[in-house]
Amino acid sequence: MAVHTFTKDNFDREVNAPETVLIDFWAPWCGPCRMVSPIVDEVAEEVEGKVKVAKVNIDEQPELASRFQVMTIPTLMVMKKGKIVSTSVGVKSKKAIMDMVSE
Repeated sequence: MAVHTFTKDNFDREVNAPETVLIDFWAPWCGPCRMVSPIVDEVAEEVEGKVKVAKVNIDEQPELASRFQVMTIPTLMVMKKGKIVSTSVGVKSKKAIMDMVSE
């Protein structure tokens, strides 16, 4: 499985992994999220084994949205060893997302 689902129960364990983690904060009712989702899926397949890619449904995980002050979706966040290294809000191209995870 290329894309993981993060919840409040597994989040801390998953992001403290040695690999870089890309997180897509989204909601099913969000039009721009539906535009970004297939791009995130493509990125996940291309970086599998090097970068962990996950999605957080903010409707189901409001605690995580609040914890990271996600006010607008889609929000993409890159974490390394549990620390945020990059954040992007809105629709992004595949190249822009790949650049985020390769920094």
